[in-house]
Amino acid sequence: MKVFTKLLSAFVLLFSINAMAFTPTASQLEQFKKLPKSQQEALAKQYGVDLSTITGSNQPSNQTQTDQPTIGEREEPQQAELSDDERFNPKKDELKPFGYSLFAGEPTTFMPNESAAVPDTYLVGPGDQLNINFYGKESESFDVTVDREGRISIPDLTPVQVAGLTFAEVKALINAKVEQEVIGVKAFVSLGQLRSMRILVLGEAYKPGSYSVSSLTTVSHALFVSGGVSDIASLRNIQVKRAGKVVSNFDLYDLLIKGDSSKDIVLKPGDVVFVPSVGSQVTVEGLVKRPAIFELKQGETAKQLLNMAGGLKPEAYAKNVVVERFNNQRKEILSVDFSKSNINYIPQDGDRVRFNSVSSQYQNSISLIGAVARPGNYQWYQGKRISDVLKSVRGDLLPQADLSYGLLIRETNINGDIEAHQFDVAQAIIKNADNNLALKANDKIIIFSRFEEKEIEKTALENMALSQEQHEQQLKAEQWHKFKQKEFEKYIGINQKEEITTESGQALTIADISKRKANEQSQELKAEDYAFFSRHNLLLPIIEKLKQQASIAQAMQLVEINGNVTYPGIYPLTVSGEVADLVTAAGGLLESAYTKQAEITRIVLGDASQVEHVRFDLESALKGESQNNITLRSKDSINIFSIPNWQENVKVQLKGELKFPGTYTIRRGETLTDLLKRAGGFSDFAEQNAAIFTRVSIKEQEQQQLARLSTELRRDIASKSFQNSVSGNTLSYDEMDKLLNDLASVEAVGRLVIDLPLIVNNQQNLVLQNGDTLYVPSKRDSISIIGEVNYSTSHLYKAGVSVDDYIDLSGGLKERAAEDRIYIIKANGSVEIPNTGGWFAANNANQLEPGDTIVVPMDAGHMDKLTLWSTATQILYQLGVAVAAIGSL
Repeated sequence: MKVFTKLLSAFVLLFSINAMAFTPTASQLEQFKKLPKSQQEALAKQYGVDLSTITGSNQPSNQTQTDQPTIGEREEPQQAELSDDERFNPKKDELKPFGYSLFAGEPTTFMPNESAAVPDTYLVGPGDQLNINFYGKESESFDVTVDREGRISIPDLTPVQVAGLTFAEVKALINAKVEQEVIGVKAFVSLGQLRSMRILVLGEAYKPGSYSVSSLTTVSHALFVSGGVSDIASLRNIQVKRAGKVVSNFDLYDLLIKGDSSKDIVLKPGDVVFVPSVGSQVTVEGLVKRPAIFELKQGETAKQLLNMAGGLKPEAYAKNVVVERFNNQRKEILSVDFSKSNINYIPQDGDRVRFNSVSSQYQNSISLIGAVARPGNYQWYQGKRISDVLKSVRGDLLPQADLSYGLLIRETNINGDIEAHQFDVAQAIIKNADNNLALKANDKIIIFSRFEEKEIEKTALENMALSQEQHEQQLKAEQWHKFKQKEFEKYIGINQKEEITTESGQALTIADISKRKANEQSQELKAEDYAFFSRHNLLLPIIEKLKQQASIAQAMQLVEINGNVTYPGIYPLTVSGEVADLVTAAGGLLESAYTKQAEITRIVLGDASQVEHVRFDLESALKGESQNNITLRSKDSINIFSIPNWQENVKVQLKGELKFPGTYTIRRGETLTDLLKRAGGFSDFAEQNAAIFTRVSIKEQEQQQLARLSTELRRDIASKSFQNSVSGNTLSYDEMDKLLNDLASVEAVGRLVIDLPLIVNNQQNLVLQNGDTLYVPSKRDSISIIGEVNYSTSHLYKAGVSVDDYIDLSGGLKERAAEDRIYIIKANGSVEIPNTGGWFAANNANQLEPGDTIVVPMDAGHMDKLTLWSTATQILYQLGVAVAAIGSL
């Protein structure tokens, strides 16, 4: 670590000098080059320096044969700019020849270590240094070198010949000589500086030539010294030649695969390491542990080739292995069984052997799908039943599981056609014979959620106060379905949505769930709104499969149920399925269902042009009475009727000056007169003439009219925007835009103009509807005036005061007021035109009553003669009056 820190500091100094346009010193460059290639690139990128300017990789090398190259620093070929097709097309992993990666990088650990222990078999020769220590009567140390004659000279002793002897023999010789010539002294001998020697590395070496190496150098060290091997070098037959004869053949595969270094011999001076070109090569790919391109020796078998590749992976299919071979300038395919002990295949040069995967389908298994705690694949054995897989409700099912409806999907033939069997989940768990179905291999058990909509299911589960373990089970089941979404038997997960609230803004509760079931029938949900294990999600691939397998020999095994059931729609026709089964599949009957009679629409004898309608007693069919529980056929459609005159929770509100205001539940056909009697009548301060009655259906119509009117006004303004552009009697763009925005954003009230006194006296009849509201204000004593007057306000009512008088009290009319179109909105919502001319002009004072509103509209001439303005302003004024009256209660 300290060495790397020093090198890093030197490199920072190097780049700082380089940035200032100074030339780095040779020692700094040498320190940088000793760093691994990856660190060189990272530091060069960090400091924004071109690596080639420092390493000189773009310059041709003038290195002599005796110079040792920096191992691993190979010149990278210049890459041409990629085309769009090459850049964006997906690339496959390219197989490389086995063993060549050994020479990549900087393998410094493979160089012989000078300080390593020298074996006793080492042959001592000229140039070796011996360290001799005397101990005993005398203590001295001598460093002697073997001379060119192969002798060593120890002071005060006669020279001795040691060249050609092993190190063990030299030690014994010196000890014996010392004991003979020096009395009382013994010697300790070790090797010091080893001699260097000259060897040749030739053939397909990366840089062939003559190298000066240590006397401990082996064949593998010689290869690393020469920079490794070329791309076409053989690793199986590296030869060591001595005096013109081959003394050893080194197979590098033995070292790489078996760890056998017995043929990696120590070289002698003058030895030649010859690397021949590569021999036969076979590519092994696919599900083997070591896919690569392997070099083969003459006579090697398929089993040996498989051993080179490390053997097969567990998922490999060995019975049908694909071999691509070039034969007489043509390509052919062979199928080889590698599972046998005697493989009938002899590898040839250029073969490509591919091991594919076994089938992803399980054998002798069953699948558990849906709202279960542990979905997945389970072992099948003869005699296994549903109760052997689902053993308890709480232990094996999720809390939202539908206990009354489950499906068992079974393959019926080799084509993968399926049939559906229905069972009661709870009854199967307690081993009821009719529902605890016997299983077959590859059966799929599907358990549904009892909720169809995701948010309703989520709210229900939150109110169940699930434990941490149950929450984790929910998550695991959902993740399992997401992971297996592309397969038929593994179903999908969907995105989350925001929390659903009621109209009052409160979070949805369990009590609201029953109210929304009816709405689910009429409102089509989006794909992401369905629960994970809803009937929609889990049945969709089954229904599609049944559609695909329908043919002239077998009709489409689908049936339909509509009407007053929880989840109407299309369902698989189960084996021996009856009416009661389909009603159960649809979630059961709603409260509004009519049980005395139902109807089946059926195709007659397979002829789609002829249908018949079969009526039956639904109640008896659900009880299992055989004469009424009809067996279903392909494409049968059941219609479950509603109870005649059925209604659910029709509510009406009474507000204001009544004795008992509040929300009332009414029966169908009940009138406002009847309801007022139930409410105890009016209080002493009620103003019946000013009552406001609103209805939901009218509010929707008004809202649509407002939207349509706003759109038409914008279109008319746009069409006339190029006309009368200089006219002085037009409104500005900002004024018109404000009026249009007000019109578009106003909320309708839905007021129905009524004469409440006439209704109370039974002179008029008003039948109530769901959502109706009656507002009864207190007595009024004012007259309001709005519109194009100088000061819109309210005035105290005084008998005999005319419309014109009230206008004068409000500052008079504005310039753009439509004086001839002034009207009165009465307290009960009706509109009257004041008598402003002729013989009866004096009578307009008698038209006004407390609570009335005088409206002075705008002259349409100021609106570029857009006649729609008069309609728009009238609607706005009337809505404003109604909203103000309701707001004052």
